[in-house]
Amino acid sequence: MADAAAETDLKQTPLHDLHVELGARMVPFAGYSMPVQYKAGIMAEHLQTRSKAGLFDVSHMGQAFLAGPDHETTARALEALTPSNFVELGYGRQRYSVLLNDEGGIIDDLMVTRSISEADDGKLMLVVNAARKDVDYAHFRARLPENVQLHVVEDRALIAVQGPEAVAAVAAHAPAVADLAFMSAASMEFDGIDCHIGRAGYTGEDGVEISVAAGAAEAIARALLADDRVDAIGLGARDSLRLEAGLCLYGHDIDETTSPVEGAITFCMQKRRREEGGFPGDDRIQEELKDGPGRVRVGLRLDGKAPAREGAEVALPDGPVVGTVTSGGFAPTVGAPIAMGYVPVEHSGAGTALELIVRGRRLPATVADMPFVPNRYYRKPKS
Repeated sequence: MADAAAETDLKQTPLHDLHVELGARMVPFAGYSMPVQYKAGIMAEHLQTRSKAGLFDVSHMGQAFLAGPDHETTARALEALTPSNFVELGYGRQRYSVLLNDEGGIIDDLMVTRSISEADDGKLMLVVNAARKDVDYAHFRARLPENVQLHVVEDRALIAVQGPEAVAAVAAHAPAVADLAFMSAASMEFDGIDCHIGRAGYTGEDGVEISVAAGAAEAIARALLADDRVDAIGLGARDSLRLEAGLCLYGHDIDETTSPVEGAITFCMQKRRREEGGFPGDDRIQEELKDGPGRVRVGLRLDGKAPAREGAEVALPDGPVVGTVTSGGFAPTVGAPIAMGYVPVEHSGAGTALELIVRGRRLPATVADMPFVPNRYYRKPKS
């Protein structure tokens, strides 16, 4: 009875009925009823995305705007909460960043987009994690200056299409998408439907994310799924794909105790911000940039076939425990188990021999460079 009550408390995305129609196994995730897999299974969905294209419902993510009188005002308000350079973010460009607490820990990671249109100057679009959006929004409202407001968007869906044939499949309905560079975005029409499309994603593959009015989401999803190149993909394969790509999952690989330096995501910090500071926890983060952190996130390759899951201890060979696995599982593209976790910097070099303790057994593992599978993000040819 309690389970039934909990199920009715879950929110549904605009594509919920379509997931059920497609035979998805629905599970609770971040307060939503979400598809973990479809009939083909996680392995097939993973390989489909790596070889052709997969469609992911990510409408549970939070979409919002920061709005101020001009771009510099809004950008500097966001820079006061994050370590990224938004003042110099170009028109139609996206940037990955992190929202920091006063100790330099990560409240959430997020994507930020500046509109390609000068008419929208002063606005920055945010996409935040589903499980953290209420925390994020409260943090913004408490810390933004009076002349910059947060506007939460509740009536839009978000659809990701990922894989080597993803952009071609979307371009059949929205030709302008083919002209987007990686980490750029623009408003355009998909079969006459107004939407906003960014060329980015969470799989390591080329692809796009489509923000569209909730009522139009199913029409777009059905049009794409009618293409032989595109299949629906659930949360299970989304997780194995991002693990192969070496990408963090909030609440697992990064959290409020983790700095961007420890999390090995300092690419979100551009040179000016690293040098100037002026963001929460800058003393800690700048010291870690200079002298190195005590621990760091690393990739791990396991010998054999047994995977190590989140929470497994990381030890020196025949020695003491020195770290913890934060994500792990079987990697279909690699054909072997892989993991990510935190270890002391002195044990973080590629090729370092370690052991992962799984059900009391010590499994040999080696620190590995990430991503485990080469990223295939699109780069425009230089003219």
